[in-house]
Amino acid sequence: MSEQSFYFDHGAGAPRLDEVAEAMVPWQHGVVGNPSGMHSASRAARRAIEDARDIVANFVGQPSHEVIFTGGGTESCHLAISGVVREHRQHHEVSDIIISPTEHHAVLNTALALADEFDDVRVRFLDVDDLGIVTTSSLWDNVGPNTAIVSVMTVNNETGVYQPIPVVGSVTAGGVPDGGISHTDAVAAAPWLYLPALTESIDMISIAAHKIGGPVNSGALVLRREIKLSPVSVGGGQERGHRGGTVDVAAAVGLAAACRVVDRERMEVNERVSALRARLEAALRYIPGVAITATEETRVPGCTHLTVEGLASEELLFLLDNAGIAASAGASCSSGASVVSHVLQAMKMPDDKARGALRFTMGRETTKEDVDQLIAVFADVVYRLRGEK
Repeated sequence: MSEQSFYFDHGAGAPRLDEVAEAMVPWQHGVVGNPSGMHSASRAARRAIEDARDIVANFVGQPSHEVIFTGGGTESCHLAISGVVREHRQHHEVSDIIISPTEHHAVLNTALALADEFDDVRVRFLDVDDLGIVTTSSLWDNVGPNTAIVSVMTVNNETGVYQPIPVVGSVTAGGVPDGGISHTDAVAAAPWLYLPALTESIDMISIAAHKIGGPVNSGALVLRREIKLSPVSVGGGQERGHRGGTVDVAAAVGLAAACRVVDRERMEVNERVSALRARLEAALRYIPGVAITATEETRVPGCTHLTVEGLASEELLFLLDNAGIAASAGASCSSGASVVSHVLQAMKMPDDKARGALRFTMGRETTKEDVDQLIAVFADVVYRLRGEK
């Protein structure tokens, strides 16, 4: 086991930023007032939450009163899908959930669970091409009078590939009578893309703190307009009645601090990490049997998804970990699993190829030395497994 560690799993969770940790400290010990109370400690907590709401709103590009703090990206996606569908069912005989087959399980499993629970809820899957990108014709073919919500992720969490989000928003608005409701899981996009511009045609946006250097169990659902949601958790009317329960002040402040850093450093980090990715992939292409899954132009800078012919993800990850390289086989919830990723299946990648999939994800902390170490170790691991020098 290597004593050194080289972290290439930012897609599962980015290292917590110093600025985030410092911002959270005052709200993690001693008296932390309930934001719903009336005394000075409560007022201080409420001010901190509202200040955090303003920063998160600016990060996404929307008025602060439409920011709903959640316990992470999964809850945010679940609230969006379930909240809209349960409200839609009250006024329609059929409620269609339209999603891509490459969605994160936060969206995919929520949609399937609702269809299993209610006979009048259906899940309709959009067509995707060999990169997992939804087709415009499929969008137009599926939206209609029964559409409750259309949910397409901004960037795929496994491959890093962009989706045509402006088209998704426009087709949803134009293809559903009286305008449809669109949602995007922007969790994987948030570290890299300027969300106010990219998602301006989308009604609901989900983000998570731990993917941008913030705390786990912290996220937000941002609404671009007034949308009726049936709350998943009812309680004391917090978050304008959308989500019951006392807001975690430290979590909200941590999310806001992470948003502030990403906004400030986005351009510099994108440029530097793009150069590192180019260096990494130029070297990887010299290793026989290694195939990069998508072109650079279709992916966010920090993601390199690849397959290794004739080898399995599990054996590659085991030896990489022993050499101090932290990586994954795909989504963090299925890393190391022997099953083929549903994302790669939707892309119609052959199973024998998909079983050798790996994901190297970088971030602001990644250095040239890290990349060079990964290149050396990965080449050695592949050749060792093949019994070659």
